[in-house]
Amino acid sequence: MKKPKLPKTDSVQKLAEFWDAHDLTDFEEDLEEVAEPVFVRETEIKVSLEPREVAAVQKLAEAKGVSREELVRAWVLQKLARRDNSGPPRRRN
Repeated sequence: MKKPKLPKTDSVQKLAEFWDAHDLTDFEEDLEEVAEPVFVRETEIKVSLEPREVAAVQKLAEAKGVSREELVRAWVLQKLARRDNSGPPRRRN
């Protein structure tokens, strides 16, 4: 029986299907150790909102055709970009 080749894809779905049907130990000679993480997870920040605030964010997100999380992330990125473009923050005396 001919040994299958490791898939060359970034598709999580295709990789999951492949590994559901194959055993990692069959590919030991094809594997290489990496020093750095391959998948870097994003850091999450939990933000507490009142129910009426969540409803307002949801309504705005739906109007824009994005998720609540995408909308809030866009707002944060916009604020950070404005801050970066305005120069260093002023010191209060």
